[in-house]
Amino acid sequence: MTLDAFLALLVYAFVTSITPGPNNFMLLASGVNFGFAKTIPHMLGISIGFLALLLAVGFGLGAVLAAFPVLHTGLKIAGGVYLLYLASKIAMSRSLSGKGEAKARPMRFVDAAAFQWVNPKAWVMAITAMAVYAIPEHPFLSVALVSLAFTVVNLPSVSVWAGFGTALRGFLSDPVRLKWFNIAMGVLLAATLWPMLR
Repeated sequence: MTLDAFLALLVYAFVTSITPGPNNFMLLASGVNFGFAKTIPHMLGISIGFLALLLAVGFGLGAVLAAFPVLHTGLKIAGGVYLLYLASKIAMSRSLSGKGEAKARPMRFVDAAAFQWVNPKAWVMAITAMAVYAIPEHPFLSVALVSLAFTVVNLPSVSVWAGFGTALRGFLSDPVRLKWFNIAMGVLLAATLWPMLR
């Protein structure tokens, strides 16, 4: 991979990692509801889970899904149902962490990592990155470079969303504002399904 191609890959990784999508909306909501420190396992889960997805796609899973469309459809349905479940949980949240809502908790590392496997945006990012930037003549090296680019860029990018949410905690400590913020985040998260349904 040439230096120019690697720099283009870094730009692609940055743009796709920092733009709105299911992960970033959930991190924004988690930053507001639980604070930055309690959202760190969620952020790490996204980065490690996406790295695993990238490697799997790069080493053949994307081809398997292309060969068996029913698996791809099943994955989309499972992802859509789970995403709607998460959207409803966020929309129904009514208090900041530590203020009386005992059942509420931030997403755990394992949950966030597993979510990447049903996250429509993550699949599009991984398949596109491997299709455009992986080099068939050097499959192992190019898959490793694509994965490295996303690993370097992803965690700082998603951290911005959790940090922004944390910065809003003071403003959203008013229960009415928090209620409407969480409803808006739930609706936006559900709306990320639209590209998958088209």
